Amino acid sequence: MAINAKGVLAGGFVAGLIINASAIAMVPMVGNQMDDALAARNLPPMGGGAMAFFGMVSLALGFVLVGLYAAVRPRLGPGPRTAAIVSLIVWFLAYFLANVSNVVYGFMPIHLTVVGTAWGLVELVVAGEVGARLYNEK
Repeated sequence: MAINAKGVLAGGFVAGLIINASAIAMVPMVGNQMDDALAARNLPPMGGGAMAFFGMVSLALGFVLVGLYAAVRPRLGPGPRTAAIVSLIVWFLAYFLANVSNVVYGFMPIHLTVVGTAWGLVELVVAGEVGARLYNEK
């Protein structure tokens, strides 16, 4: 059965919006820690350009989540279990590896990275579940 491109676009767009909203919701939780970490490395605080970039990356991640779900759904079956597996894979590749690398290189503090990585796991699982629910084979 072929992947429903419209379903991937619709579910992926909503999943991307959830990832964006989640990232914005995390800002009060970490306060100025990100700005402090950047300032400690003589870098400016994140501005509009960086925020726009991360917004676009979040949307792209939503499309990747739902597209991968659509691709593996015939083998793993439809539903929340498959959506969770896909979300964990995407989280590991897109968040965990990059965030651990940033700590190892000394770019980011451990506490801020742990919070962001854990938050990212929750946001991707929620986005993946909602996006998968919106996807259909029709």
